[in-house]
Amino acid sequence: MPRVTDLGITIGLLPSGPTGSVLDVPGAGLGHATVWRDEPPPPAGRGIARTGVTVLDPGGDLFTAPVPAGAAVLNGAGECTGLLAIREWGLAETPVFLTSTMQVGRVYDAACELLIEEQPAIGVDDVIIPVVAECDDSFLSEPRRMQVSRDDVRAALTAARASAAGALVDRALVDRALVDRALVDRALVDRALVDRAEGAVGAGTGMTCLGYKGGVGTASRVLPDGHTVGVVTLTNFGDRERLTVAGTPAGRLLPAPPPGSGHRAPAGSCIVVALTDGPLDAAGCERLARRAGLGLARTGSTAHHGSGEIFLALATGLRAPRGRSLPRAPVTGYALDGYFAAVVEATEEAVLNSLLQAETVSGRDGHTSVRLPVDELRKVLGGRDD
Repeated sequence: MPRVTDLGITIGLLPSGPTGSVLDVPGAGLGHATVWRDEPPPPAGRGIARTGVTVLDPGGDLFTAPVPAGAAVLNGAGECTGLLAIREWGLAETPVFLTSTMQVGRVYDAACELLIEEQPAIGVDDVIIPVVAECDDSFLSEPRRMQVSRDDVRAALTAARASAAGALVDRALVDRALVDRALVDRALVDRALVDRAEGAVGAGTGMTCLGYKGGVGTASRVLPDGHTVGVVTLTNFGDRERLTVAGTPAGRLLPAPPPGSGHRAPAGSCIVVALTDGPLDAAGCERLARRAGLGLARTGSTAHHGSGEIFLALATGLRAPRGRSLPRAPVTGYALDGYFAAVVEATEEAVLNSLLQAETVSGRDGHTSVRLPVDELRKVLGGRDD
């Protein structure tokens, strides 16, 4: 399945990192656990599950060394635990967990237990408020039963940690001059084919976006100063007629989905998490998070009344021990403009990747969310005047 770059189009002006994903940010890890089962509907069984968990881990021990963070809300018909603490303290002290609306409690509880296992000081020195954000996948997945388990959350967290560890090994080889940069970039790309799984995986398994199957998407941008901005999106919003690809009104030009494919209400949600290794403080992160909405708009989002567009940004460049001040002055003012452009471009591309990478999924009550017709999209984009 193609990604945006495979279609011969370029989003924005800034270059992507070697994997074109959030894994290009040093230390970052991305992991998924997919829950897919078919049982009788409640009360006889748990029904059809098309859901899961996705974890974005900035890396390191976030309890002993939190990272600067900020948040923004475009339309607030959604939930993100820990958002108030991020706005108050300007710090993130846990990885970001993504899941479906009715599974937030399960994931929150599991996150607490798993992070306590890793760091015994949690609950002794201080408590944590895990960051858990959601989109509603009930069009395809049965919400009346708790589908996600502690083991699912553990699997997603473990996968995120493993992907980060692999990337760190490759970069360490370069630092020690054991291999050249090109070989490491190739290794990162090869690993990303597994670690960077997108579309109908993890939290994205049951999502629908802009009239087609959506889910998890990711992209990255490298700034002239060498820092990287990576984005992860959980896409579950919009009308097919508004789908826009690199400025082309593709949704209006593509053939209508086949009869019987079902239709989800256009109101939905999108979670965007930006991560950078740049030296941003909480204020810079909040401003960075707010720009994600511009990227969504470029794909066709209008932030419906019933949608939840919640944006987070985390920065590892000014990380400090818990309770300590920032180690140096942050990037501010006009110096943030490159970061703003990066998050807008990466958000737009991540949304499109979530569509391009997703397969057709059928779920509860006979509902089906069809994949974006890539061959037809190529024809539509081939008629553009670039």
